Amino acid sequence: MTYLDAMDAKTAFISPEAARGKGAELQTAYADASPFPHVVIDDFLPPELADRILGHFASSRGGDDLNMSYDRAQERFKSSYHPDTLAPELRAIFYAFNSRPFLQIVENLTGIKGLIPDPYFFGGGLHEIRQGGHLSIHADFNHHMPLDLERRINLLIYLNKDWKDEYGGQLELWDTAMTKRHHSIVPAFNRCVIFNTTSKSMHGNPQPVSHPGNVSRKSVALYYYTATWDGSKRSHTTQFKVRPNSGDEQDWTIRLREWRQDLLPPVVNRQMGNIVRRFRKVRSNA
Repeated sequence: MTYLDAMDAKTAFISPEAARGKGAELQTAYADASPFPHVVIDDFLPPELADRILGHFASSRGGDDLNMSYDRAQERFKSSYHPDTLAPELRAIFYAFNSRPFLQIVENLTGIKGLIPDPYFFGGGLHEIRQGGHLSIHADFNHHMPLDLERRINLLIYLNKDWKDEYGGQLELWDTAMTKRHHSIVPAFNRCVIFNTTSKSMHGNPQPVSHPGNVSRKSVALYYYTATWDGSKRSHTTQFKVRPNSGDEQDWTIRLREWRQDLLPPVVNRQMGNIVRRFRKVRSNA
């Protein structure tokens, strides 16, 4: 049975009446989950809608500046496609994910009121990890700087048909101290995972994608915020962590940048940043 059975399969719209109490039945289980509040919901979207989103992946690859690709130790063979670069039909679906009725369901489920969608879709959209790729365990960036908002919720919808555990790419949830993996979630088709996003919610898919048909791992990524950011909180970018007894690599680029910000006066810090950027540019052109 489709969880969002009241969602229109063509527009992704949900009536305000249908959204009024939806999600509240999962709130206790969500809050009590370990290692941090989360829920896994199968058959999340109307299947025709999930199929239509999946069908757009082939036409999403492009060179637009809003689309991003990563290939480094922590983010291997990962690409993200911004909603504003997609076909109008798919853009409308993403805008529906930012609508008030959809937000109300997420609020009912998480217990977090006053959720705010991101019209910029920073980091969100369609995500793809190709064969051999992975995303190391991490805590996400916590501050939406242009809007001065605090990041609170991640909502992921997987689009991988007939995906098996041995194909890799599982979403792993770890404790803050990185001593224990609590969950390994297969990114199966139309499976949704929602969780609180904090500086302690460690997650990722560190197992490389290994599909026998060379099929990539695909998902929808949506992030939601609240107007609770204040000067007592420290803004940070993605914080990658190393699993015990693994070959994971430390993200020294980010660590050195943060140490520089903490220890150096702002003027010196900016000058050091400019030097580093010029050095990288020269090295890339060599």
